Amino acid sequence: MNLPRYELKAEKSLIIFEFISDGIKGQIPKIIKFDETTLKDVYNLAFGYKDSETGEIDDKVVSNNGDSEQVLATVVAAVYAFTDKYKDVWVYATGSNVARTRLYQMGISKYLNEIKHDFNVFGLLDGEWHKYQLNTNYTAFLVKRKEKLSKHTTL
Repeated sequence: MNLPRYELKAEKSLIIFEFISDGIKGQIPKIIKFDETTLKDVYNLAFGYKDSETGEIDDKVVSNNGDSEQVLATVVAAVYAFTDKYKDVWVYATGSNVARTRLYQMGISKYLNEIKHDFNVFGLLDGEWHKYQLNTNYTAFLVKRKEKLSKHTTL
């Protein structure tokens, strides 16, 4: 995705990323965090407003800052950085509500051809994972970075 994105700040482990959404409602701090799950090599992508008092993610806040494409591109950049460092992980994502999950799905669908160059993409439907297809409403998403063939690899 060659879209404008915000500058990300991350700690060395690349587990937590922060950035500032700068739009029609001003500057809004955002945080992206990759949380381990109980499943081996599966991380939950948590994203939302950074609560100024606790420093924690509040994924219920709707900022409507007029920069959703730039925010999406920034979250995708964090997924790329995270999966560059942790090559064999799966990243799980779902919205905090149905509307937000739908928003994520619209972003995935819009850029699916680009995403599929670097990631295997799956959607959760009726409790089962399926290869992501357009025009299907999923309740969650799972991506894994594709392995790159080395220049020295012979087939």
